[in-house]
Amino acid sequence: MIKNKYYFVGDTHLGVPNYKDSLEREKKLIRFLLEAEKDAKVIYLMGDIFDFWHEYKYVVPKYYVRLLGTLASIVDRGTEIHFFTGNHDQWIRDYFQKEIGMIVHTGEIIVEIDNKTFLLAHGDGIDKRDKTYIFMKRLFTSKFIRILFASIHPRWAIAFGNKWSSGSRKSHSEYDMIDKGEREPHFQYCLEKIKNQNINYFIFGHRHLNKEFNIGENKKLIILSDWINDSGFSIWDGTNLEIKKFE
Repeated sequence: MIKNKYYFVGDTHLGVPNYKDSLEREKKLIRFLLEAEKDAKVIYLMGDIFDFWHEYKYVVPKYYVRLLGTLASIVDRGTEIHFFTGNHDQWIRDYFQKEIGMIVHTGEIIVEIDNKTFLLAHGDGIDKRDKTYIFMKRLFTSKFIRILFASIHPRWAIAFGNKWSSGSRKSHSEYDMIDKGEREPHFQYCLEKIKNQNINYFIFGHRHLNKEFNIGENKKLIILSDWINDSGFSIWDGTNLEIKKFE
């Protein structure tokens, strides 16, 4: 089979709400990845794959061995996998790169695919009006905070991180979660970008919307769904960019 398609999936939030449900979702994600591998040239993991991830120099969380092994095997068989850090799984070191072979991105990237320009990112921090979130993002990505957190024993640090991550998700108001249409900060961000750059497609996670927006002639924004309530993904087949659902 010709491997010429590009897959985009994110916000699987493995680890919540409990071990049983997370494991079921992990196994479903593995089935998706193995199915995608058949014709995928590249697979993009668009952030928040884990609801919380923190790796130490010699220690990583003990869960997700099925997924991590599958990702390593897919890379070993020749399919390129890109991993975007999200706001829930940003505390990585070099484990994903060295042990699994994924290409890691900590911010947005612009890539050319089949003569089309794609802007890809997890999508957090897009709304510059949210000063509290911007401050917290800068705080948690600071080198000092990472060193400080890493000095805590994993027994307590990871337990605290899981609790904090769960609380952060629950703190969102109802307004935060609704589809804001063309008032969506990500939509407005794209409108500003295309004023100065010829970008054909934007793909984000983070907002869990499972929706596409037309933002100009032959230009499109896709915001992926999460896998807690849905199992959406996007696929580029060389001609069309579509949202689909994995059953």
